[in-house]
Formats: sequence, C-alpha cells, structure tokens
Amino acid sequence: MNEEKTNLETGLTSVEVEHRIQAGEVNKAVDDQFKTNKQIIRENLFTYFNLIFLVLSILLVVVGAYKDLTFLPVIILNTVIGIVQEIRAKKILSKLNVMNTTDIMALRDGQEVKISIENLVKDDIVLLKTGDQIPADGHVIKGNIRVNESLLTGEADEITKGIGDELMSGSFVVSGTAYMQLEKVGKESYISKLTIKAKAMGSSEQSEMVRSINKLIKWVGIIIIPLGIALFSMSFFINKMSLYRSIVSMEAAIIGMIPEGLYLLTTIALALAVVRLARNQVMLHDMKSVETLARVNVLCVDKTGTITEPKMSVEKAIPSKNYKGNLNKIIGDFAQNMPADNATMKAVHEFFTENNDKKANGILPFTSVNKYSGVIFDDHTLLIGAPEMVLRDQFDEYQAEFEHYAATGYRVLIVANYPGVLTENDSALVKPVEVYGYILLTNPIRKEAKATFEYFAKQGVEIKVISGDNPVTVSRVAQQAGIKNSDRYIDAQEIPEDGYEEAMQKYSVFGRVKPEQKRKFVKALQNQGNTVAMTGDGVNDILAMKKADCSIAIASGNSAAVQASQVVLLDSNFARMPKVVNEGRRVVNNIQRSASLFLVKNIFSFLMAIFSLIMVINYPLQPSQITLISAFTIGLPSFLLALESNKNRIRGQFIPNILSQAIPGGVTDMLAVSILVVAGGYFQLDHNNVGTTATLLLIAVGMMVLYHISAPLNRFRLLVMIGSFVGLVLAIIFLHNLFSMSMITDKALFILAVLFCAATTIFRWLSRILDGIREVFIVFDQKGKNMTFGDFHEAYKRGRENIIE
Repeated sequence: MNEEKTNLETGLTSVEVEHRIQAGEVNKAVDDQFKTNKQIIRENLFTYFNLIFLVLSILLVVVGAYKDLTFLPVIILNTVIGIVQEIRAKKILSKLNVMNTTDIMALRDGQEVKISIENLVKDDIVLLKTGDQIPADGHVIKGNIRVNESLLTGEADEITKGIGDELMSGSFVVSGTAYMQLEKVGKESYISKLTIKAKAMGSSEQSEMVRSINKLIKWVGIIIIPLGIALFSMSFFINKMSLYRSIVSMEAAIIGMIPEGLYLLTTIALALAVVRLARNQVMLHDMKSVETLARVNVLCVDKTGTITEPKMSVEKAIPSKNYKGNLNKIIGDFAQNMPADNATMKAVHEFFTENNDKKANGILPFTSVNKYSGVIFDDHTLLIGAPEMVLRDQFDEYQAEFEHYAATGYRVLIVANYPGVLTENDSALVKPVEVYGYILLTNPIRKEAKATFEYFAKQGVEIKVISGDNPVTVSRVAQQAGIKNSDRYIDAQEIPEDGYEEAMQKYSVFGRVKPEQKRKFVKALQNQGNTVAMTGDGVNDILAMKKADCSIAIASGNSAAVQASQVVLLDSNFARMPKVVNEGRRVVNNIQRSASLFLVKNIFSFLMAIFSLIMVINYPLQPSQITLISAFTIGLPSFLLALESNKNRIRGQFIPNILSQAIPGGVTDMLAVSILVVAGGYFQLDHNNVGTTATLLLIAVGMMVLYHISAPLNRFRLLVMIGSFVGLVLAIIFLHNLFSMSMITDKALFILAVLFCAATTIFRWLSRILDGIREVFIVFDQKGKNMTFGDFHEAYKRGRENIIE
C-alpha cells in the first residue's frame, strides 16, 4: 500500500484512502479516553471493599445471622448506581466529543475538503493556515509558514518552515499558509508518543479531593483486616463468646469503618457535574478541572473574545497630519495583497474595498513578536501594526495624534511606509518610517460581560486582564465591562525581569503583553499562593494556559488553543463561566460535607474497636444497627444535600476541612458509647439493651452532627433533617426486628438521657475547638511561612466564634 505515490496536485484518491484505512494507517487518537461498558462494570463490581463485603456476607450466612445482611442492599444499590451513572456520563460525553472534533482542509481527488483530523490517513496532503495545530508528523511540500513548537519543546521561539522541512504534530502555525504531506499518523506520531507518557503519569493529575479520598480509603483498607482478626480472636478465644456473637460483633466494627458510599458519591458527583456542564455547552477535557475551578481565586482573561466579541470592525481611518494622499486606497492595496487569516485582517478587508490595484512583490506575515505585518512594493514595505512597535524612537513625535483614540477604547493600528524590503528572516525595523495614518478598530463589548464580571467580584475572584493591545485601550474596555480596579494598568514592556510578582499585586490590566510574559504572569500569581485560571482563544495564549491551574478555551478560537485547554466553552460564550465555577463549588462543598458525615461513623467505629480491644469487651453494636444509623444519618442526607446548590468559595485543604467536622462527632460517639458499655455492666443491662441504647445514642449524636454540618439551616436542609428523622422513627417502629432494636429498660432510658445531655456538651466543646483549628489551617494555607502568632490567634478565635453565629 505504501508504495503508491501521492499526486501533489490531486492528493490521495478515494481508493488510496480506503487502502490506507484497511492497513490501519489512520490518524486516530492513541487511546480512547473512555472506558468500555465492560470495563466500567468490572471496575465497579470487583473492588477491594466489595470483596471485603462478600467475605463478611459469607461469614454471616455461615453462622445464620441473616438479618445482619441489611448492609447488602445498600452495597448493591451503590454499585448499580455507580455503573449506570458512569455509562450514562460516557454516552453524553462521547456524543459531545464527536460534535467538537477538529476539522482541517485536505486535498483528495483534486478537491480541497474539510476532514476531521482523526479521519486523515498516511500520505494525505493537508492545508495549514494561521492558528491550525499540526495534526500528524510530516513535511512541507508547498508554501512557507512559521510554527511554534512550545507544546513539544517548551521553547516559545517561532521557527520558519519551508519546502522539505519537517513538521511535528502538536506544534501550531503562527503565520503563513503551506501544504504538508503526512508521514507518521496515529500512534506513530510524536504527539501520540507524548500522550502515552502523559497517560502513564495520569494518577498525579488527580484533583486534591480525589487524591485525599483515595488515601483515606487505602488506609482504611489496610487497617480493617488486622483489626477484624484481633476483634474476632478476642471475642471468641478470650471472652469465650459463641461463633455467632464473635462474627456479628466483629463485622459491626468492620462495616462501621468502611466508607462504602464515599468514593461512589465522589465519582458520581463529578460525573454528573461534567454531564450538567456538557448540557450547558461546556466540555471538560479532564474531570480534575471541576474542582480546580471551584478553588480559583484569580482569573486571567484576554480582552478580545472574552470581554469583547471575537469579531472586529473598522470604525474609520485617520490620516496623519503630514500625509495628503488617499489613505483608504493605500490600505486597500495592503488588504488586496495580504490574506485575511486573522480577525484584524478580515475587518480591514471588509472595510477597505477601494484600491489602486497594485501588485506586491511579497508579504511579511504578522507575528506575535513583531506585532506588525507588511506588504512589499518595489523597494519599500507598507506596514500595519502596533504604533509603539512600528514607530519605536519616533513614538513620542506621533503619540499626540492617536493616544486620545486609544483612551476612548479604540484599538489603534498605524499605517506607515518603511524605506526598505523586509523579509521573514530579516524583519527588524532599523530605519525611521513615514507615517500615513491610523486605523481605528473596535471590538463590541459582550452584552453579558458586565453581569459575568460582577458575579466574579461578588465571589472574591480577582480578574487580571492580559492583552497584547495598548494598555490604555484595554483599561478603557475593562472599565466598560465593569471589571474591578481596571483603572490600574501598565505596559508589560516596562516590567523588569524580577518585577512580575510586584506588578501582579499592583495592577489589574496589562497591555502590550508578549506570549512568554503571559506564562510569567501566571507563574507569579501562583507563587503568591493563588489558584489561577487562564482563558484564551489564540496561539499566543497557549503557553500561559498550559502553566495555569486550569485553562479555559473559547471554541471560536484556533484549534491549538482548544486542544491545549482543560475546559472548552463550546458556544464561545464567556457568560457560561459562572455556571462552570458554581458547578465546581457545588460538587466540592457537597462532597466535603458528605465526607464529614461518612467519617463520623468511621472514626467512631475505629476508636470503639480500639477501646473494645483495650478493655477486652465485645463490640456493642450489630451490623444491622450500623446499617440503620448509616442509612438515615449519613446515606440519605448525604445524597439529598449533594443535590443542593452551593456557591461558597472553597477555603482550605480537603483533609483538614473534613476531619475538623468529623472528629467532634466521632469522638463524642465513642466517649458516649464507651461510658454506656461500662455503665451497662454496672447496672447489669443485657447485650440487647446495650446495643439498642447505643444505637439510639448514636442516632441522636448523628442528628446533632448533621445539624452542625448543615448550619445555617435553610428550608431545604431543614426538610432533609426532618425527612431523615421521620425515616428513622418509621424504621424503628415498623422494622425494629430487622434492625435488632428492642424495648429498653427504665435504667437504660435514664442512662440514654444523661449521656445525650453530656454528649451535647462534649460535641459543642469539641466542635468549637476543631472549627478554630480548621480556620488556622485555612489561614496557614493562604499565608504559609509568613503566618504570625497574631494571625494564628485571630484565626483560631474567628473559627471558634463561627459556631455561635
């Protein structure tokens, strides 16, 4: 197949394409990012904890403790829900990925046709233009382009590629047009090999929340087996209990320590968030970005495409005071010879239709480094570009002619004649220019921009406007969009190499920014402890997007930016951003709250197991009683509260946050039940009385914890609490045999009342201490080593007082 020679005029024929498809020489992605349905089912069924539950179930069946199998329906339901939701999310995202496939122009059967990059084959001839990402490895066969290989090499230099030069997949075209022939496609391409390496390191890319939950589950998995063996051995061999009692009490402790619904709740919540965002025209390339966006406190945006519409229009052309010719026709000659391969040139083409019909000897494409483009006529070059880059030493001489236009929000381009021939290899301006005039361009402010930026201001998210345009122009546009502190602006060219962090603290608007500076801005913000999101729609944004904690691309931008980002706004509507951030905050806040509820039971069970081993007593509860407590004080409220909208900004780290809310409840439970067990022996209460009283005590403390975690109560949270309480009462009344609940004696009732009052006091005291400690961790997370003793004391005091508010 490979011996067929591609015709450089007609490209591949349909027959040749079919041969290459059959040979597997297709530019298909290395690996489908989605699991198959079988993989999803297998991964949800065959988990470590499901194996533990299977062993526990078999042991209970062996001793005939069938009613203590009440945990099984919950486990089965959890597993089924997990499988269904993951398959459902996969289907929705698969459809979305097909809709968002990047297309490119290819030459086939003598016609230029638009083809998905995944449908390209070896030896295809494709047309590359400004902004295109190179789809596979190959070489240039016609034309001349400048490419940026920063995604592959980390270097921002723009490299000129001519006929015969090699092109690598993953790099992108900065300027020019060319035809390339594909040589290495699919898994053979350079970018695919990099992707395989990246996927091998995928675990390090997990979000802090998922990473923390995995650690918790791992440690629980390590602890439960030796602890279970120790509890059974003590009960059966030392306390001489029956095999039935020994297995049942051991299993109650083990089941209580397993956070069976936590990992499932997390994965489902994240998957549902991705699906909800997809329905709102937002695609996530990775799930981690849901949490990252929830933690963002600085958002870097470009002016064009974000604050303003991506399209551009020419308002008018203003001649320079010394120029007497027809400026519109001069610009028309420029437009006639320069391809309309970016928004600025499209606007110039549309407005300047008159010309002198002059044919150029050559062109100088626009680059983000030069910030000007040129058309060569005989021995001189007509330039259009940024005034300061074209004028250089002449800037002060002409500044008065155009600065007031920039101050009123126009983007100003200078039209000037350079006395010499410029080329891509020799494009430096070394001679003075003759100024012809200025083009005034406008970007309409997006109608939804003001409301969007007001939202971010209320949420405490700082906006940094980073643009390649004149800082005065950018500042005025930012002010019109209602961005806070937009009057604080600076020309990025004035920032010294060691002054980036100071500049990021002092200013909100940055003009004349070069691509490599955007990356430095992001790094400076991260060095100050910020979580940074970067939006972009152009190739000049990619370096900064890759450096940022989360990157957001506008789909109407070039394909390279879309491919490099984590979040894609499919309808190019920046007003979607509040929904994206809110979705992230809802997921993380609700999972933190649910994780705290789960951990109360886990901490109690662990501490109670240790107490039982030290005191050489049987674990006081049965598996069915643990199931009752879990279902109505953890499972049901966790599921319902996860549906609630929660827009609060994420503060602090995941583990300290959840432990600070779980430890008071877990420790209070353990102390109360331990005292109950000791008192039960003193008052000669039987095993059933102790178990039922302990269950009621844990339910009471569980409702207290639920109230504390849900505070301040609103109507929805109050309904959740009432629903959980009613469910508990009905279960105890009508299913008391199933949950091993029996009538308790007067003595047990008295102990229950006394211990509940004591537990209330202990819980409130511990909660105030832990809330104070949590606030200290939050402040330390923000200030690090700069935290003073005064900060420590103030944070602790503030945290303690929050419990009263």
